[in-house]
Amino acid sequence: MTIAKAESHAARINRELARRIVTGQIAAGERLRQDRIAEEFSTSHVPVREAFRRLESQGLVESEPRRGVRVAAFGFYEIREVAQMRGSLEVLALRNAAPHLTVAILDEAEEATRAGDRAGDVYGWEEENRRFHRTILTPCGMPRLLQSIDDLHVASARFLFSGWSAEWETPTDRDHRAILLALRAGNIDLAASLLSRHVTWMGSKAPPNGSLSRER
Repeated sequence: MTIAKAESHAARINRELARRIVTGQIAAGERLRQDRIAEEFSTSHVPVREAFRRLESQGLVESEPRRGVRVAAFGFYEIREVAQMRGSLEVLALRNAAPHLTVAILDEAEEATRAGDRAGDVYGWEEENRRFHRTILTPCGMPRLLQSIDDLHVASARFLFSGWSAEWETPTDRDHRAILLALRAGNIDLAASLLSRHVTWMGSKAPPNGSLSRER
């Protein structure tokens, strides 16, 4: 197997396992069996191990010496940590992206917000929410920073789905609209402050039992 093919298989396995973990199809504490996954994806153990390493870097699994890999648990403190990290990193990305934000980019972000308002379930809303953030942050041109933010979004989605999947009411995202208004007006300090508040709400609203409040 070539290196490129192994990386391609690893990326595919990582995406699928991350999806199953984030949506709760694979529960916290469940062990991931390397041989079973290799058989399922018709590949060798090499890309499976690479996918496991990627999942671990995303905070979705934990590797235990001589015991393999299991899905990581999460609770209030993990939720708060992710929220605070997002608050810092996304503001850094936005400040570097701001000089490169065009009307077309801001219009695309606004369309993502409108699509989120029309979402029929939490999964559709989260996809559009992530599109909004990626749209306004990608122009920062800092790939390592953006990768870290993407990983934190994966963790945020896991918390979101665990708390809201049973009963869902599509929220009207006033924060996104306020951020866009500030960016269109060229008020970067206000946009950064609004973004920080927006992405840290999860950590401040989550009670110690780990469930999430719907207050926006």
